[in-house]
Amino acid sequence: MSGVVLETECPDLKLLARGKVRDIYHVEEGKLLFVATDRLSAFDVVMENGIPGKGKILTQLSLFWFDLLKDVMPNHLINANFDEMPANVQKYRGQLEGRSMLVNSLTIYPIEAIVRGYIAGSGWKEYQTSGTVCSIPLPEGLLESDKLPSPLFTPSTKAEIGDHDENISPAKAAEIIGAEAASTMEKLALAVYSKARDYALTKGIIIADTKFEFGKDAAGTMILADEVLTPDSSRFWPVESYQAGKGQDSFDKQYVRDFLLSIGFDKSASQSVTLPEEVVKATLGKYIEAFTLLTGHAPSL
Repeated sequence: MSGVVLETECPDLKLLARGKVRDIYHVEEGKLLFVATDRLSAFDVVMENGIPGKGKILTQLSLFWFDLLKDVMPNHLINANFDEMPANVQKYRGQLEGRSMLVNSLTIYPIEAIVRGYIAGSGWKEYQTSGTVCSIPLPEGLLESDKLPSPLFTPSTKAEIGDHDENISPAKAAEIIGAEAASTMEKLALAVYSKARDYALTKGIIIADTKFEFGKDAAGTMILADEVLTPDSSRFWPVESYQAGKGQDSFDKQYVRDFLLSIGFDKSASQSVTLPEEVVKATLGKYIEAFTLLTGHAPSL
């Protein structure tokens, strides 16, 4: 396995943005390069050290899902075969190969499209207080990690690095992006989630919740963008140990979250920390396990 890649440097490409995980470059008119680094964020804070190979796992898993879900809605992928990338990309093979996607440039909507099939995390906290999730009333008596009567579209704002995403109601989403776009986003997000959920169950994984990013092309068509259904953007639970009424084992960043909580991490301060080697290894192991269960083979690292 190659070393950890926390940041890419490609002087001949125009860097457009460094997100919590991704570096995004302009390649040519209408085309961008999405690069998944090995950075890891938890509680909306980017950690000092990363998870070696994580970006390659995220990229390969997103490619798997884009292919599986292409009949539900279009996605932004053009190509991920590095030998077929433009010459100005191929010159940075050592940094970029295996963790890059050439994609169509889109106008990205300013909200996250979150779908919850089970009640956990911030949704569970809100429900305990008000009986709602994102202001959507739910039945009384639900337990932590319970399956919801039907999946919910529960959008959020998209925070800048150092800030925190904020859950909003579907009505608020309609105010931000317009009623028609919000309605289309809800229908598509629920459709994508439902197909992925049903597939994952056959592989022994519950997709408790996930977040999608949508954009629109020049024709106004809504397009699935960014990463999709990875351990970074989803809660994956093993079917075999699932039991409502408590928190679940997971295939995501739970080792990281648990470590941060154990050291009294101040989520409001947005101060980065260095993760211990055992937390890094355990987290990587979970990412690899989830990938292997879902795809039927190990990731290429």
